[in-house]
Amino acid sequence: MSPRVSPGAWRALLLLFLVLVTWLALVPKPPPVADTGWDKMNHVLAFAALGLSAWFGFGQTRLRAAMALLALLAYGGLIEVLQAQLPPRSAEWGDLLADAVGLTAGALLALVLQMLAARAAGRLNRPR
Repeated sequence: MSPRVSPGAWRALLLLFLVLVTWLALVPKPPPVADTGWDKMNHVLAFAALGLSAWFGFGQTRLRAAMALLALLAYGGLIEVLQAQLPPRSAEWGDLLADAVGLTAGALLALVLQMLAARAAGRLNRPR
């Protein structure tokens, strides 16, 4: 678990990210401030944020975390299906791959943060 932040707070952040990503994915022209200049990087960053917040929000076990990540990948697929129906948007397999890369990056970042927190807690709790 993440130190000092409740799973409920991470779930609320995940919901906020889901609303934001859905809006950005479905509006005809997202605002320039939300664009890195490379569509695939936009996907990676958005889904890394989703993956990180899902890991800490639902990751009480690795199975639950994996199920949350798979649900988010399905959400990415749904976005692509919807974009295929919305001109001037389009669906691309590469976008779904970038979503998967982002989810993996978010989960790996969460694991690293958990390991660092555990290591720091071990140092703090160790008698001197």
